Parts: sequence; C-alpha cells; structure tokens
Amino acid sequence: MEVVTIQMLGWIGIFAPVALGVAGSCIGCARVGQAAAGAMLDCDSGYGKFIGLAAMPSTQAIFGIVIMFTLNREIEPEAAAGLFALGVLSGAALMVSAIYQGRALIAAVNASKNKPEIFGLVLAPAAIVEGFAVFAFVFTLVLSGSLPGAGG
Repeated sequence: MEVVTIQMLGWIGIFAPVALGVAGSCIGCARVGQAAAGAMLDCDSGYGKFIGLAAMPSTQAIFGIVIMFTLNREIEPEAAAGLFALGVLSGAALMVSAIYQGRALIAAVNASKNKPEIFGLVLAPAAIVEGFAVFAFVFTLVLSGSLPGAGG
C-alpha cells in the first residue's frame, strides 16, 4: 500500500502543473474576457486589443504542459517526493500568476477604454506578473534535472 501512495504522489506531481496552470488560465482569461466584453459596450472601435488581452493568461497553461512533459518519468520511490513538491508548487505558482495577471489585465481594460493612449503602459503590471510565472517555469525545469530518474 505504501508503494501505491508514493506512486500516487509522484503522479499528482507530474500532472499538477497542467491541472493548476489550466485552472488559473481559465479563471484569468474568463475574467479578462468579461471585462473586454463590457468595454466593447463603451467603445466605438478598438475591440481587438481588448479581446487580445483576454488570451494573455493562457501562457501559464502552456508552461504547465511543458513542465508536465519535463517531469514525466518512471516514478521511483526516491523521486516521488521531489516530483510531488515540484509539480504541486510550480502548478500553484502558475495558477496564482494566471489569476492575478487576469486581475491586472482587467484594470488595463478598464483604464484604456477611457483613455486609449495609455494602452501600452497599462500592460506593464500584467507583464511583470507573467515574469514571475516564467521564473517558476524556468526554476522548475532546472530543478527537475536533479531528481532521480531525470533524463531517461
């Protein structure tokens, strides 16, 4: 029974980045999409830029997919805890990043619908949040190489 539990934790770690990254991306994209739809009611043109913003939180789902493929390996007991920790923690970071990037983008939509000339500037906070997702992504890829069973 103990081996099954260890393997289950390893599998959760492998698939958590996708599940959590996609969940966060869904929340972030949906909320920005709702703000974009509302902004379209107030604007006579420039709808495309608002819809484009709604897709920005989706990159965390892509990061989660790449992390999953990087962590995917035969689950050895000595690697299961590391797989679980890396997968769940990186997935949580991606999820939180996507949600908060969505919140930053909602503010960007609301600000730029009233003052279109600041559109590029109001994207900076969302780009900073994206940077933290990239940090989690890169650090997970680097650390995954130190787990037992890496590379084969």
